[in-house]
Amino acid sequence: MVLIKSQRDTLLAPLQSVSGIVERRHTLPILSNVLLEKKGNQLTLLATDIEIQITTTAICEGGDGDGAVTVGARKLQDILRSLPDSTEITVNLEDKRLQVKGGKSRFNLQTLPADDFPRMTLSEGETRHFSLSQKAFRQLLAKTQYAMAAQDVRYYLNGLLLQVDGRELRAVATDGHRLAFASVELETELPRQEMILPRKTVLELNRLLVDTDDALNISLAPSQVRFSFGNIVLVSKLIDGKFPDYERVIPPSLRNHMSVSRQLLVQAMQRAAILTNEKFRGVRVVLGENSLRLIAANAEQEEAQEEIEVQYAGDAIDVGFNVGYLLDVLNNVHAEEIQWSFNDANSSALISVPGNDRFKYVVMPMRI
Repeated sequence: MVLIKSQRDTLLAPLQSVSGIVERRHTLPILSNVLLEKKGNQLTLLATDIEIQITTTAICEGGDGDGAVTVGARKLQDILRSLPDSTEITVNLEDKRLQVKGGKSRFNLQTLPADDFPRMTLSEGETRHFSLSQKAFRQLLAKTQYAMAAQDVRYYLNGLLLQVDGRELRAVATDGHRLAFASVELETELPRQEMILPRKTVLELNRLLVDTDDALNISLAPSQVRFSFGNIVLVSKLIDGKFPDYERVIPPSLRNHMSVSRQLLVQAMQRAAILTNEKFRGVRVVLGENSLRLIAANAEQEEAQEEIEVQYAGDAIDVGFNVGYLLDVLNNVHAEEIQWSFNDANSSALISVPGNDRFKYVVMPMRI
């Protein structure tokens, strides 16, 4: 039976949308597969890793009839990628094998029954809905996601807090050494609700969302969240845990404030970072009147020094930071100028954007 007949990209584009969450090796072999389901001229593709499920659709004019099958997601993607752009693809389903034809190429793939494919049960209970542009939400993620922990035993740090409160949506991430906060205004007013998105969900959303004003619809349930945008639906379980009180981490008042060109600071830090210790990546920040010096050294007793002009009239400060933590924020906040605020060398510092209270980044000092 000819299940699908189409141009290569008609099948490849939706396949790439869903296959990002597929693990190459899984204890359940069927989770390495993608579900292809054809009804009329609509082709639905679905992938899951049990925690996240992504569904998308494509219009497929060719083919003999309806059918459903699961096949290795990465193998099918690699096959389609390897064929020339304008190749006409025919996908046949014969005796539990899927045959993919393109030009003079033939590939026979093993399949598993569509009925065995696990689907996430959509959460029952009270659900709240709101919308914003894909661009606004993607920028919210970009400003915060780099501060998430990766494999912390405090599992709730391996994710990102989303907090809805009135007309504001806030995103917060922390790994215990630094914290990033960003917020965006919503059109609808909602009661306060918090959820922790898993790290993998955040990275997948960042990959799939585009910088346009097209709508992103979000539905919050007690243990699950659903994102709908374009022809993609992503459903994710939430991390069950109590996120730290971020408001206590953000210093309410700091007495020393420095303003500097973000680009100038990034370039100076990138140069200084070359000679930091590979393990600790420490850099000394020495502040004097209208002057910022960066000093880095490593175990081979090599040293880098950078000096740049800044706007500063506060106390003389000599403090150490992980240069990676500083570059993360500077590379993800696209403002021409940033403000860096301190009390002293022993307390956390705050990086913000002048005239914008919708972004804050707190970073702990380190001993050098």
